[in-house]
Amino acid sequence: MIVTSLSQLDLDGHYTYSEYYEWEFDGYVELIRGKIFPLPTPWTLHQRVLGDLCISILSHLKGKKAKGYVRLFDVRLPSYGLDGKLLADTDTVVQPDLCVFCDPAKIDKRGGNGVPDLVVEVLSTFTAKKDLNEKFNLYEEVGVKEYWVVFPDSQAINVYLLQDNRYLLRGSYEENTKVPVATLPDLVIDSADIFTHP
Repeated sequence: MIVTSLSQLDLDGHYTYSEYYEWEFDGYVELIRGKIFPLPTPWTLHQRVLGDLCISILSHLKGKKAKGYVRLFDVRLPSYGLDGKLLADTDTVVQPDLCVFCDPAKIDKRGGNGVPDLVVEVLSTFTAKKDLNEKFNLYEEVGVKEYWVVFPDSQAINVYLLQDNRYLLRGSYEENTKVPVATLPDLVIDSADIFTHP
């Protein structure tokens, strides 16, 4: 069946990447363990903060092996069956606000195929619950080494690092502080560059 509208899909159903790839409707969704999560249009503050963060990180990566990608870039994460074996057709496709892959072999013409080294999610009213719960647990489970949760309204960044397969809070950084990037050790982000807007 050709899917041209989100309303044709069962939001309580289970889907895989091969199905997702064939959908032809306007708008964007993510799949997390087979469940559909619609992606809302971000608000202005979200885009300002994300844009400034992207400038800081992507300009640093210019000419380097590691590459960064911004939202509306599909990242296919590994999925496992009840027997613990890797599934050939993943049921998890996310579109992080920003992600960095240090291994270029994980990038193909459809997007990212594997686990990024760094993921950044900028919270919004519509995505906060998912970013702090479903995505937090997902990124921890698949082995994303560093996860940033950015709070635009309170002007803070929580940085989580994976240790012994669990996320530990490295720090909560507020406005006018320096934020080290563990996966890019020669990069430090000045939070004033992210949160200071006219």
